[in-house]
Amino acid sequence: MDVSFRRIREHPSALLLLAQLVAVLAYPFLDQARVGRAVLGVVGTVVVLLALAAVRRTPALTWVALLLGAPALVTTVWEAMDPGNDPLVLVNALLHAPFYFFVSYGMIRYLFHDDRVSRDELYATGAAFTVVAWGFAYVYAAAQVIWPGSFVGAGGAGDRSWFELLFLSFTTLTSVGLSDVTPVLAHARSLVMVEQVAGVMYVALVVARLVGLTVARGTRS
Repeated sequence: MDVSFRRIREHPSALLLLAQLVAVLAYPFLDQARVGRAVLGVVGTVVVLLALAAVRRTPALTWVALLLGAPALVTTVWEAMDPGNDPLVLVNALLHAPFYFFVSYGMIRYLFHDDRVSRDELYATGAAFTVVAWGFAYVYAAAQVIWPGSFVGAGGAGDRSWFELLFLSFTTLTSVGLSDVTPVLAHARSLVMVEQVAGVMYVALVVARLVGLTVARGTRS
């Protein structure tokens, strides 16, 4: 038990990455249940907070994430109980989006804090990527409240579900273009273009730097 807890403390980013991927796999099973959606939202937010606290040696201010994350926990449960409340959906999205973006900023600063590549930093590379995808999904959720009809899908017009928007976010950030959800209004397309740029810049700046440091270390050894 002590060994497992020590490994979690040594690799908090691995825990975050695993939690994010498990949430993606679990969501289709729990999406139809209000309690299931609430549990997924709360657990996901708490894990993100714990991961940020574990890498607090970065300049990112943990208290700022707490300031955003604490009310987000409340609105997550509230929205799960009342998913058709558009003002609540908007507030929840406007709390979660900056929260996830701030956490991703903190994790990227963690990756850049020195010129050594640890195992946890490799996990953090994947974890930060998923956190950015979550942040943009909440941006899209807010967009379709502010501008109804922003997205259409295979099922036709109408609001897209949270999982559909998360799917759109991942396919946009990875630039694979496999989503059956399409932005059709100008504001939605602008937001999608910003995420496309963010995905390319992440690979060009973050991933390329880690690869370069790893190769350089192998050359010196």
